[in-house]
Amino acid sequence: MTNESLLIIFTKNPESGLVKTRLASSIGDEKALAVYETLRRHTACIAEKVEVSRTVFYSHFLPATDIFLTDNYTAQLQVGDNLGERMLHAMRRGFNTGFRHIVLIGTDCYELSATILESAFAALEDSDAVVGPASDGGFYLIGLNRLIPDIFLDREWSTNKVLGETIEILLRLDITHQLLPELSDIDTFDDLKKSRLWTLEA
Repeated sequence: MTNESLLIIFTKNPESGLVKTRLASSIGDEKALAVYETLRRHTACIAEKVEVSRTVFYSHFLPATDIFLTDNYTAQLQVGDNLGERMLHAMRRGFNTGFRHIVLIGTDCYELSATILESAFAALEDSDAVVGPASDGGFYLIGLNRLIPDIFLDREWSTNKVLGETIEILLRLDITHQLLPELSDIDTFDDLKKSRLWTLEA
C-alpha cells in the first residue's frame, strides 16, 4: 500500500496567537498553543502507524525543526488563497507524483486513530472517495482516488454546511463514496471540555 497510497497532513505552524484562536479566547494564547502541540503530536503518532507515504504541508513556512520533520515525512508548503485551494493543490501534487489513493487530514482531531486512517485507505479500494464527518458539520478527513476540483473550489469553508455540501457534490457527480465514523475536532473551549484530552489534562 505504501507505494500507491499517500497521507497528507495539513498543519499550521505552531506559533502563539496564530493557532486555535477560538480556543485561545477562552484559555489564552499559550494554553491554546499547548493544546495544539498535543494535537499535533497525537496526529504524528497515529500517522506513523499506517503503512503509507506521508507528506506534511505547513501553513506559512517550512521550519528548521519540527515534530513532523523526520525520515517518516516529506515536507511541503501549502499553496492557495483559501483552504479549498490549498487542499486541491496538495491533492494535485500527490496525484501528479503518481499516488493512486490519497487521504488528507488536519491536526485538530484527538479522536482520530490509526485504525480510522487504515479504514479510509481501505475504503478507497472500493470507492472513489471517502469522507470523515466532523460533529461540527465539517469533515476531519477527505480521501480520493482522483482529483475532483468541485469538492474544493468556489466554496465557503468553516461552516456547519461543509459536510452536507460535500456529499451533495459527490452525489451530483455520481462519485462512489463511503463515510467514516463521526468524530469531533477541538476548536473551542466546549470542544476541549468534551474531549478525552480535557480528562487527561484535568
